[in-house]
Amino acid sequence: MKTARLENVKDASSHITGWFGRPRVFLAQVKNEMERVTWPTRKEVYATTFVVILTSIFFGMYLWSIDLVLTRVARFIFETFGAQ
Repeated sequence: MKTARLENVKDASSHITGWFGRPRVFLAQVKNEMERVTWPTRKEVYATTFVVILTSIFFGMYLWSIDLVLTRVARFIFETFGAQ
């Protein structure tokens, strides 16, 4: 019976201090995780940036060409059937 009561006291005290201590625990865990992160090298960052830029240009030109073709097809259809 005493053991159960002692556990209840510990739970209550950890709940009270836990609410105020949560930000501190969270920040400590964030610091711990940030120390484990493997950061890319400058060369890797440049390489991936280059790939992202080229991919964006490629898909931008692709979508522009699809839009151009569909616009011309729609214009042809509207002009053929007399819509203004």
